[in-house]
Amino acid sequence: MPVVTSAAIKRLPNGHDLPLPAYQTQQSAGMDLSAAVEADVVLAPGARAIIPTGFSIALPAGFEAQVRPRSGLAAKNGVTVLNSPGTIDADYRGEVGVILINHGQEAFTVTRGLRIAQMVVAPVRTIMWEEKVDLNDTARGAGGFGSTGVHKGA
Repeated sequence: MPVVTSAAIKRLPNGHDLPLPAYQTQQSAGMDLSAAVEADVVLAPGARAIIPTGFSIALPAGFEAQVRPRSGLAAKNGVTVLNSPGTIDADYRGEVGVILINHGQEAFTVTRGLRIAQMVVAPVRTIMWEEKVDLNDTARGAGGFGSTGVHKGA
């Protein structure tokens, strides 16, 4: 049985007729987000836009909401969330917006009510930095991008 935590949500005037974020199946990790646009938004290839959702939230301390792409939009149209995952902090009270980008080869139209992204609520941990002169050694060390290879033994 999943652990359920409650959080406040406020429907904004531009979202009056749209569904609030909701899980589509019992075991969904993400809740679908709908576009609360007043008029169609056409994303030309390579274009991006912030799409409103028509709601704001108040997450409990210790949680974040991650805005992620919908796989169908990405696979079929090349449309994805630009800063994926986008983070909504627990102290943010403004309208949730989704930065969409069209990586496809054809224009894509965002219409009112279109499911444009998904939102996953997750716990977060905070840390306190302890400044050190040196860090402990590891097998990887300072090896950066690609340093662990593509194939085992590479």
